[in-house]
Amino acid sequence: MFNSEIALLSWTAATLGFVHTILGPDHYLPFIVMSKARNWSMVKTSWITAISGVGHVMSSIVLGAIGIFIGSEVMKLEALEEYRGTIAAWLLIGFGFAYFVWGVFRAIKNKPHTHIHVHEGGVVHEHEHSHTGDHAHVHESKKGLKDITPWILFTIFVFGPCESLIPLLMYPAAKSSISGMVIVTTIFGITTILTMLGIVLLGVWGINMARFNKLERYTHAIAGATICLAGLAIVFLGL
Repeated sequence: MFNSEIALLSWTAATLGFVHTILGPDHYLPFIVMSKARNWSMVKTSWITAISGVGHVMSSIVLGAIGIFIGSEVMKLEALEEYRGTIAAWLLIGFGFAYFVWGVFRAIKNKPHTHIHVHEGGVVHEHEHSHTGDHAHVHESKKGLKDITPWILFTIFVFGPCESLIPLLMYPAAKSSISGMVIVTTIFGITTILTMLGIVLLGVWGINMARFNKLERYTHAIAGATICLAGLAIVFLGL
C-alpha cells in the first residue's frame, strides 16, 4: 500500500539514486573514456552503460533480499556491501592500469613517421603516416579486447555496491511491506540508471567535440589512466 512512509522513502530513494551516482565518478567516467577510446557509437555506449547500471543495482537488490530472507542485520549487510565496493575499486584499478599499459604500447607502435615519394619528372614529396591510427577502428579484429571490454565493465559494476540501497530495502521489509520494497528499489534503480545515462551521454558528446590532434593516438592510454585514477579515488578518497 502506498502510504506516507513509502512516499517519503520513494523521494529519498530518488534523491539518493541521483546524488550517489553524481558523486561517484566510477559510475560514468569509465564509460565516457572507453566510448572515446573504442570509438563506440552513442547507441552502443547507451546499452553498455544501461546494462552495467542494471547489474550494479540488481546485485545489491539480490543481496538485500537474501539478507531480509535470512533475517540478517542491516549493519552486517552494509559491511558486506563495503567489502564488495573495495573489490570493485581494485578491479577498476587493475583494469585501468592494464589498459593504460596496453594503450602506451599501442601509441608507441602507432608513432607517425614520414614517407618520401619520388614521382616521374623528379617531383619529390613526403607525407606523415601511421599504421594503426583511426583507420584501424574499422578493421580491428572482432575477437579479443574490443569485444570483451563491455563485459569487463559489466562484471566490475556487478561487484560495485549501492550502499544506500540496503537501508532502503530493509525499512519497508521490516514493516512487512513487500510492495513498498518493490516501489522503493524500482525508483532507486531507475533514477540511478537514468542519471548514469544522462551524464555519460553528455560527457561523450562533449569529449567528441574536443580535438585531440597529436594526442589522439594516446586516447587508449588516457582512458586506462582515467579508470585507474577513478578506482584509486574510491579506495583512498572514499568517493
